[in-house]
Amino acid sequence: MMKRILCAIAAGLTVCMGAAAAAQATWPSQPIKWVVPYPPGGSTDMLARLVGNKLGERLGQTVIVENKAGAGGNIGTEYAVKQPPDGYTIVMGNIGPISINPSLYPDLPYQPQRDLIPVAMLMSVPNLLVVNQDLPVRSVRELESYIKQSSTPVGYATPGTGTSLHLAGELFATSAGVKLTHVPYRGSAPGLNDTMAGHVPMMFDNMPSALQLVKSGKLRALAITSATRSPLLPDVPTMAESGLPGYEVTGWFGVLVPTGTPPAIVDRLNKALHDILAMPEVRDQIVAMGGIISDKGPEEFRRYIAAETDKWSALVSRAQIKLQ
Repeated sequence: MMKRILCAIAAGLTVCMGAAAAAQATWPSQPIKWVVPYPPGGSTDMLARLVGNKLGERLGQTVIVENKAGAGGNIGTEYAVKQPPDGYTIVMGNIGPISINPSLYPDLPYQPQRDLIPVAMLMSVPNLLVVNQDLPVRSVRELESYIKQSSTPVGYATPGTGTSLHLAGELFATSAGVKLTHVPYRGSAPGLNDTMAGHVPMMFDNMPSALQLVKSGKLRALAITSATRSPLLPDVPTMAESGLPGYEVTGWFGVLVPTGTPPAIVDRLNKALHDILAMPEVRDQIVAMGGIISDKGPEEFRRYIAAETDKWSALVSRAQIKLQ
């Protein structure tokens, strides 16, 4: 009797394993849903649509971008985590919901390093430290002196509390030993407008949205937050070159899938994305967005996420940052 039961169980496992292998072999046999946890039109959405079109061509299936915005990217990321791990749901992760929010939201309904598998990092985007043109500073060192000598609190604009740009300012303050007042806005545009108008003297902002304002002379860029200078602004030094060694803050974007997604599908997705990033037309569009190609595979991307999470967790604790 026991032998017959074991045989039945073994046969069942064989059938299940055979069905799973067959499903992987025929993947994808239906459209793939690409979850973007932000509204249409931003950098995250634009990159997903650019790469998604090419991914659909390479895999022979439609890739449908679904925008599920809210709670700093948490809503869309949580939605993706809860989808079946069958390769038909991928999510665009970035620095916020993947590496910063676990430290800011005590009741976060997902754990990125447990619930998601990194597939490929696609792009990083540096930030710019910009100031009002009438501010009497032309370098980070001069800005530090200005802040220290100011008789009133010096504020800096950001697109919102808990964003990577908020933390970029906190990292600057702790690294330079200065005190700044955080002035959150509902997005980059109103913060940039108030910085140009002089209502707030300075701002950290993503390079794509600040670049043209700097080139047109409406804002002055003091430094870039990446490890190296940008060819789009070759005369703007890095924060490290400006006297803050080790300072580096870049937004980043990459593809992840729910934990449990078969390795064969992860590998195939990674290869397809790697090939897409090598396409000249894709590379040109990413550079035009102010981005830097960051072609990291699953393991390298996993290590990068872990390091970023540790970095921002330490800063959130040290600066005692809390959501309002």
